[in-house]
Amino acid sequence: MFAKNDVNLLYLLGFVNSVVALKTFEFIAPTLNLTAGNMNKLPVMYTPSQEIDNLVSICIFLSRTDWDAFETSWDFKRHPLTKSYGLNPQSGEVLEIPGYKNIGELEWVFDMWRRLCENRFNTLKANEEELNRIFIDIYGLQDELTPEVEDKDVTVRKADLTRDIKSFISYAVGCMFGRYSLDVEGLAFAGGDWDSTKYKTFIPDSDNVLPICDDEYFDDDIVENFVDFVKTIYGEGPLEENLRFIADALGDKGTPKEVIRKYFLNDFYKDHLKIYQKRPIYWLFDSGKKNGFKALVYLHRYKSDLLAKIRTDYVHEQQSRYHTALQHISDSLNSVSGNERVKLTKLQLKLQSQEQELFKFEEKIHHLADMNIKLDLDDGVKVNYAKFGDVLGKI
Repeated sequence: MFAKNDVNLLYLLGFVNSVVALKTFEFIAPTLNLTAGNMNKLPVMYTPSQEIDNLVSICIFLSRTDWDAFETSWDFKRHPLTKSYGLNPQSGEVLEIPGYKNIGELEWVFDMWRRLCENRFNTLKANEEELNRIFIDIYGLQDELTPEVEDKDVTVRKADLTRDIKSFISYAVGCMFGRYSLDVEGLAFAGGDWDSTKYKTFIPDSDNVLPICDDEYFDDDIVENFVDFVKTIYGEGPLEENLRFIADALGDKGTPKEVIRKYFLNDFYKDHLKIYQKRPIYWLFDSGKKNGFKALVYLHRYKSDLLAKIRTDYVHEQQSRYHTALQHISDSLNSVSGNERVKLTKLQLKLQSQEQELFKFEEKIHHLADMNIKLDLDDGVKVNYAKFGDVLGKI
């Protein structure tokens, strides 16, 4: 639809989202398909109203604010759980406060975010119901329609602990790679020339490789990077409480770091593929089901020598660790018995299977590294992803 001016546009937006228009569509277009012809048949009674314009403007603002809180929005600036919040002492309204360092307890921040979302949801619902009342009166349909809007039909989102913590983890990974920065709003790097001056509060990973292993094998291990990120945002004092809060939101058993590690190992990439509709911006190099080796890289920081770096600095290092650990277990088995022997034997079998998996993976990485693969981002993710065969996680 095209409006003659912005005033008409606001009125039309209010009307086509009202219960009057939705009921009319049931007669004009009973199927799910709405065409320009259907819209042209919509009976519009234009009755200029400042109240309608104001209500619609607020609805637009609320919907846009909700959409921009998540990183798939082009206007995304900073994750809502990295912001500071306060309460208006008179009204109790939640307010955003400038600043993001040493915020405190994440549970409190999430509660402020939850209340902010609840208020946005209730305001939008109330506005839509008021718009319904106005248009019902304009069309004289008081005996036919009611203005109430069901919660399921309100399009802004309420806070969801698990979803919002997972999106916070995704944002943290973005900061680890330099896609986002705590010092600038929106995208900090998505290709082009790297500007290190954008990163002062939290420094991104230097080589664009974040290893994900079932133990802390590397200095730049993704879990340790994540812990540093949480510490940077909320301070060192409540670190353990914040990690526990995150682990509880993820809903697994174990210590906080164990739960977070399991999430990165097993579910982070699945969630990333859902968010970006199987066109990932972080790529997972994956040796297989035994978790012999995994590492994330950021597509927009890819260089043709990256695979060689992964092979020499990470895969070979991991192979050396497996070899040393297995040698140590073999020596220890000569002097232990009972439960300790059973435990060591189980660990030995696990490490042997991971070592074998990694050996095959190294051969594949070696072959690809020698090819010096270059990417053309204009070809899209699907075409470029296929160049790496089965060393990447399946999409």
